[in-house]
Amino acid sequence: MVKRTGLQPSRPRRRRAPPGTAPGTLIGDPGAPPPKIRLIAYGPDQIVEREIQNLDDLKPLGSFPVTWVNVDGLGHVETIARLGQIFSLHPLALEDAVNVHQRAKVDIYPEHLFIVARMLRGSDRLETEQVSLFVGEGCLLTLQEHIPGDVFDPVRERLRSGRGRVRAAGPAYLAYALLDAVVDQYFPVLETTGERLESLETYVIENPSRDTATMIQRTKRDLLTLRRSIWPLREMLGTLAREPCPLISEDDRPYFRDCYDHTIQVMDLVENYRELGAGLTDIYLSSINNRMNEVMKVLTIFASIFIPLNFIAGVYGMNFDTRVSPHNMPELEWYWGYAYALGLMLLVVVGLLVFFWHRGWLGERRRADRVPGKEGGGGSA
Repeated sequence: MVKRTGLQPSRPRRRRAPPGTAPGTLIGDPGAPPPKIRLIAYGPDQIVEREIQNLDDLKPLGSFPVTWVNVDGLGHVETIARLGQIFSLHPLALEDAVNVHQRAKVDIYPEHLFIVARMLRGSDRLETEQVSLFVGEGCLLTLQEHIPGDVFDPVRERLRSGRGRVRAAGPAYLAYALLDAVVDQYFPVLETTGERLESLETYVIENPSRDTATMIQRTKRDLLTLRRSIWPLREMLGTLAREPCPLISEDDRPYFRDCYDHTIQVMDLVENYRELGAGLTDIYLSSINNRMNEVMKVLTIFASIFIPLNFIAGVYGMNFDTRVSPHNMPELEWYWGYAYALGLMLLVVVGLLVFFWHRGWLGERRRADRVPGKEGGGGSA
């Protein structure tokens, strides 16, 4: 893990086009390596999977109903522009795919369907990355921000094994399967967050320390990240489930509605956990205040005890001459005068402690609990 010092940014800055840039301009990273491109072409009876080293080898496979091309890495502008030419992508959609600060959305173009989603990444801190899907006739192009790592491995395994209807369906169903994998990834993260909140609730009550406050704040930040990702994702899937689109058949539309229902469940969990996190903050502040009150109470008790002791010591510390007058502190001439002063101090301390305990300031007094309506103890014989 890289240690951050000073004003060093906690995450890499996302690429944005300068103000006034012409629409469709692709902004990349000059030092970025070529992306990793993987092709999967399949039909009901067969499947071909290979990595693409040269874009000239990326040609439509006529014998396969569906071709899925996955691209990991968006910094190499020349490769992304070449892919846009091969798949006849709209320049505005391609620009949004490269500028990875987009929120989840869907744009319907005559030649293809452009979908943007936010995918969770497993790391020390909760982060999301942009995934762009271009759905066309017989083809699906996915562009991912990072190299490597995604949540699509279960979908790839289903394609290889032929389980389900993914091999018999078109690219729209494959897009649904990928989006469903993106949404399902939120559930284990939320389950972990819920367990963390339950543990924090115990820590907040028993040990409201600075580390506990940091964990609460980190959890609330993670929930805010989840909310920012899932809210537009829900709107996007709602559009796919309701709006007519020639690339989505009526047979595939119920699956998008099911994925939309999953986002509703995720959103409900996020909102519930956010309310619980806000409640933990209130409990933490109350616990800190209660602890401070306990400390102030102890200090006040000690101060209250030493005030009369200081008074007694101050009285017997006055330098009155007993030879001038018999009324000038005759206790100084007593044989047991010193023991008398110490005993008086001890009596004052014990008396104050008994008084404080009687008032309940040193702890709860044990009182006999009486049930209303049954005062007097025993029942009738």
